[in-house]
Amino acid sequence: MFLVIIFSSCQNESKNVTDNTISENEKTSEIIKPELDLIKTKKKAEEALAFCKSKKMNTDFCILIDMSLHSGLSRFIIWDFKEQKISNKYLVGHGCGSNSWSSDESKDNPEFSNEDGSHLSALGKYQLGERGRSDWGIHVKYLMHGLEETNNNALKRFIVFHSWNLMSDKEVYPKGSPEGWGCPTISNNAMRELDPIIQKSGKPLLMWIYNE
Repeated sequence: MFLVIIFSSCQNESKNVTDNTISENEKTSEIIKPELDLIKTKKKAEEALAFCKSKKMNTDFCILIDMSLHSGLSRFIIWDFKEQKISNKYLVGHGCGSNSWSSDESKDNPEFSNEDGSHLSALGKYQLGERGRSDWGIHVKYLMHGLEETNNNALKRFIVFHSWNLMSDKEVYPKGSPEGWGCPTISNNAMRELDPIIQKSGKPLLMWIYNE
């Protein structure tokens, strides 16, 4: 009987150790999350500045969107060319493709396309164009002129930059941001911050969406 009690006690102790280990692993997995690659971001910013100078675009700041980062994390970057650093960053949604509209099914592995009707975002450099009224968010939109073969159908596809009520102000990882039909969408408060800044831009503003 004494041996049985000891054996049972050892089993319970072993189970408790295992449970505690699993619990600690779960906590660790919750803490560790993907981060924006600052080295890559700085390199993209250098390329962006050279491009803006060559095209006579705004050389004070630009918008960089790193689609390789999980959509529940802030991957919409306002890069300050003068200070050579990130001045702000926000969540941004991408296209749902064949997935359900407003879901987050492709939060960490989005697809991209320049084809009309694909409901996917298109990679490449854009020039933000005319400001107009949107049916979404705070009713502000900016036309997006695709400057490359990978995104030159943006106007034809009605791809515009706007806000969306479903977008969060804060990171939602491990959940993703809601997916639309290809437009880069940010939260209403984010657009309220950005809209007056974009309007004051004396030169065309670059938005660069990339995935590598």
